[in-house]
Amino acid sequence: MALNLPISRSLVVSSSPAAVADVYKQILPGLQTNNFSDEDIFSVHLALEEAFINAVRHGNKLEPTKAVKIDYAIEADKIEICMTDEGPGFDPEVIPDPRYGDNLYKPAGRGMLLMRSFMDVVEYSKKGNSVRMIRYREKRRPRSAVRTA
Repeated sequence: MALNLPISRSLVVSSSPAAVADVYKQILPGLQTNNFSDEDIFSVHLALEEAFINAVRHGNKLEPTKAVKIDYAIEADKIEICMTDEGPGFDPEVIPDPRYGDNLYKPAGRGMLLMRSFMDVVEYSKKGNSVRMIRYREKRRPRSAVRTA
């Protein structure tokens, strides 16, 4: 049985990597209750973790006095998440692609790539301290490239 949709909530979470568990406990059950697929739930889980860890480590510099604000909305066809840290921000365009050159062998630096791979929309604020992510339930799948003679 589905909950009344839309669900729209805000959380303020301490700037600690371990606090990501609190975020999961708040958001993921709403997806399960509203019959989002296992693929959707996995994708949101992964993107949430990557975005949160980036906010805590890179944005808030692991400062325990800072917080991460998360606004989310679950609708019948999508989940939208906005996450904001208290850091100075950054320019996502200058982050190197981890799939090329020396970056290929670095053990870190793949969070943004994973977020973009598993969410349908990933946008950063102009300041660069806030990310907006959307995962749609139904997706247009590319047509098969099979040709008939």
